[in-house]
Amino acid sequence: MSQLQSALLDMDKVKVDPAWALRVPASLAVRRMVMPFALVDDQVYVACADASDATALEAVERFLRRSVVPAQAERESLQRALARVYNEAPKSARGSQILSGRIIVDAESDDPTSIVNEILSAAVLREASDIHIEPSRDGVRVRLRVDGVLEEYRRISATLEAGLISRLKVLAGMDIAERRAPQDGAFTHRMGANIDARAVDIRAATLPTKYGEKVTLRLLGLHTEKLTLESLGMSEHDLRAMEQVLDQPHGLVLLTGPTGSGKTTTLYAAIEKMMQSSNLNIITVEDPIEYDIPGVSQVEVDSAEKISFGKALRSLLRHDPDVLMIGEIRDFDTLDVAVKSALTGHLVLSTLHTNSAASAVTRLTDMGLPGYLTAATLRVCVAQRLVRKLCSHCRTPRRLELGEAGTLGIPASAGGTVFDPKGCIYCAGKGFSGRVGLFEAMVMSDAMRELVSTTKSEAAIRAAMQQAGCPTLIEDAAQKVLSGVTTVREVVQAVSVW
Repeated sequence: MSQLQSALLDMDKVKVDPAWALRVPASLAVRRMVMPFALVDDQVYVACADASDATALEAVERFLRRSVVPAQAERESLQRALARVYNEAPKSARGSQILSGRIIVDAESDDPTSIVNEILSAAVLREASDIHIEPSRDGVRVRLRVDGVLEEYRRISATLEAGLISRLKVLAGMDIAERRAPQDGAFTHRMGANIDARAVDIRAATLPTKYGEKVTLRLLGLHTEKLTLESLGMSEHDLRAMEQVLDQPHGLVLLTGPTGSGKTTTLYAAIEKMMQSSNLNIITVEDPIEYDIPGVSQVEVDSAEKISFGKALRSLLRHDPDVLMIGEIRDFDTLDVAVKSALTGHLVLSTLHTNSAASAVTRLTDMGLPGYLTAATLRVCVAQRLVRKLCSHCRTPRRLELGEAGTLGIPASAGGTVFDPKGCIYCAGKGFSGRVGLFEAMVMSDAMRELVSTTKSEAAIRAAMQQAGCPTLIEDAAQKVLSGVTTVREVVQAVSVW
């Protein structure tokens, strides 16, 4: 073991990797106040209240079967981390069970309920958006999607597959006897035994594959406390444009981008902003409801078609709304309701699948909306992408290369410093921590309305945006790369360079 760290570690600022933390029995971790939390340079770092407790560290090392590095942690922050990691896990398949706040030593379990609880706890700890449970010839692979990237969590024996899948089907209200057809369902999982324990809403879907049923779980609404427009990463120009539009009484606000680019999250942040500043009647129609916002009437479209998009939209205006949020404009009928609502004195927020703000106009035209109606109703169209944020503790600087400058649209003579990921104890060895948005806002000025009403040319609209000083996606990306928020590689993977 290496020398003890001199500075106290604040565990509130550390990303705990459950792949290591949950390998240690909770009884050992809480009693001796030790917790493995990250793998860096092939060594597992262990947060300790007493880094000189060699006996406890040797016990941890036996469970991990890896060399460990003690990290002296602040006692109070370590206690909070222990409670977060172990008291929220009803039963860990690799360690202990928690009942009414008591921690009981338990042998490693093959019980499907224990395994499911462990996987769900790990996903919440890693702040994962999705869990993928994938059968193969050699067993079952469990992967977590964290910050948009899949990372393997653990592998499970093939003999446990049937019980594991059946347990998930029971939770989600599926037919456990049906194995040859896709199914979907939902459930709420309470992370702990206490009445006030955290509850997580989960959507589940199964898909028959060659080696068994693949199950995908989507965890909804894990980050509602961070939901503000200011925290999304908008530039001052784009943030000001959004705030001005949200103060208007009517019109259409569109968020565009591919699936998984954070459009719905931005809409929720906009609703939160309006709820803070005004007393409004806000109604949403979603599939599914991803965040629970107090004070907002949220309607979920169900698969049984008892509440379809069409049925919900037709009845919305009878409920005297000030603001409507439609999860996605999927067809002309949805678009027709959105436009008519915007014309009759309502503020309508929705999403559209296009690659840029300018292409949203041509998409609306292709769906059958005349240009003059687009010009009359559209207030702002925001295109966005999501990229991973560099860990501020371990990012490493270097000079911007000539080819990279060309990709980002930066003059080669300008030079500049960019950063690459490294991995440290604060980011669980990943080099990244969280995600940030790249944005492009097309604000509908009088000149832009006149252009939109008379042209179908995406190139002409994009040129008018640049003339009006609207930063493009790639310009916003370049600014974030040069300021050390993200990497060139992340931007190239997320943004099409025109």
